[in-house]
Amino acid sequence: MTLKDFFIALSENQTLNSVAQKYGFKLGAQSVVAGTNIDEVVASIKELNAQGISCTVDNLGEFVFEKSAALEAKEQILAVIERIHSENLQAHISLKPSQLGLDIDYDFCYDNLEEIVAAAYNYQIFVNFDMENYARLHPSFQLLEKLSEQYNNIGTVIQSYFFESDDNVDRYKDYRLRLVKGAYKEDSSVAHQAKEEIDRKYIEHIEHHLLHGKFTSIATHDHNVINHVKQFVKTHNIPYEKFEFQMLYGFRKELQLSIAQEGYNFCTYVPFGHDWYGYFMRRLAERPQNLSLISKQVFNKKSNTVLAVAAGAFLLGRMTKRKK
Repeated sequence: MTLKDFFIALSENQTLNSVAQKYGFKLGAQSVVAGTNIDEVVASIKELNAQGISCTVDNLGEFVFEKSAALEAKEQILAVIERIHSENLQAHISLKPSQLGLDIDYDFCYDNLEEIVAAAYNYQIFVNFDMENYARLHPSFQLLEKLSEQYNNIGTVIQSYFFESDDNVDRYKDYRLRLVKGAYKEDSSVAHQAKEEIDRKYIEHIEHHLLHGKFTSIATHDHNVINHVKQFVKTHNIPYEKFEFQMLYGFRKELQLSIAQEGYNFCTYVPFGHDWYGYFMRRLAERPQNLSLISKQVFNKKSNTVLAVAAGAFLLGRMTKRKK
C-alpha cells in the first residue's frame, strides 16, 4: 500500500470518521476546519476577507445514505447562503452532490440542489459542484448540465488524473472551473497513476482553460505550479479577472496572504462542521507533503499518539484480513 492509498483508505473508514467527529477538535482539527457551526465559519470568513481573500464555503459531510441527513445538509447550506448575503461576505458555496442525496436517489438530489442553486442565484452567489470519485463523476456532470439550463451561477471541478478530463476541460469551457489533480484512488482503466503524468496533465488543463475558458480557479499549494501560472498569464496577457488561485484553509497561510497582496485574486477553501476526517485524509492523499505543511499547527504529542494508534489499528486490520 502506497502512502496515497493509505490516506484514501483512512478517509473511507467510517469507524475512524465517527471517532474523529467526536474527538477531532480536541486534537487540533480547528487548524484545518474553520469552525463547527455557521457563526464560527462566518467569523473565519470575515478574517480572510479583511486580508483581501475571498472564500468558498464547504459544509462538510460524508457517508450520506439517509434522506434526513441530506435534508439537514441542505438546510445548513441554505442558512450559509443567507448569511453570505445578509453580511455581504466575499464568499460562495462549494458542495458535494453525494451530501445532498446522490447516493440515495437522483431526483431527490436534483431537487435539493435546485433549491440551493435557486436561492444562491437570487443573491448572485456562485455555487461550485465539487467532484468526487469516478462512480459519481457522470451523474454529477448530468446534474450540472440540467441545472445550467435554468441557472448561470454554477460551475464544477475538473480532476486532471482522469483520462476523460482532456475532453471535459474543453466540454465545460463555458463554465467557471476549479482545476485540481484529483484526490481519490481510481483504477488505471480510468485515471493516470504516475505522479509525473498527472502533474503534466494538470498544467495542460490550467493553460487550456486560461486561454479558452470562462474563469479558472487554480487549486494548488505547489509554489512551482503557482510560479508557472504567473509567468504564463504574463506571457499571454491574461487579465487577473479571469482566474484566481485557491488553497485550503489552514495550509500555507503566509503564501496565501502573499499572493493576495501581489494583487492576484485569491480564494480560500473554507470547510466547517464536525465531519472533517475524510476531507482531511484526502488532502493528505492528494499531496502527502501537506502533512508537513500543517503538522506543527495541528498535531501535538497527544494527537500524534491517538492518530498513530488509529492508523496502527487500521493497518493491523488490513494485514489480518489478507492472512485469512
